[in-house]
Amino acid sequence: MLVFEEVVVKGKEAGKADALIIERLIEQGVFQVTEVEETDVYRELTKNKKLGKADVEVLALAKVEDGVAIVDEDYARWIAEVEDIKCGGTIYLIISLLEKGVITKREAREIIDGIIEKGWFCSTDLYARILRRLEEE
Repeated sequence: MLVFEEVVVKGKEAGKADALIIERLIEQGVFQVTEVEETDVYRELTKNKKLGKADVEVLALAKVEDGVAIVDEDYARWIAEVEDIKCGGTIYLIISLLEKGVITKREAREIIDGIIEKGWFCSTDLYARILRRLEEE
């Protein structure tokens, strides 16, 4: 539940628009808030002091549930690769929501442009590839 606290509760307090979007998706049943059990994977990941508790929860849950961990930090992605945990980042999540019909192309573009305006960096080449991918859907 730490991820929910960080993303939705603290995000809303900070006035972040994505927190409201995520809260709406939870209410619609697109996302589920899940309590992470202290499995062997969880306990092993907590030994790594370079991982934050939220990243530990995301990675452990993805491993146990054979899901996809949504992480953007390079170190957490590296750990996911080492631990054989499927992972993707924010853009992966946006495209997945688009593919499932949860959001429209226009909404996906607005979200991506919004995170760039808030400081998310990507090269112009990557941005062009993202836009091409959005048009494919």
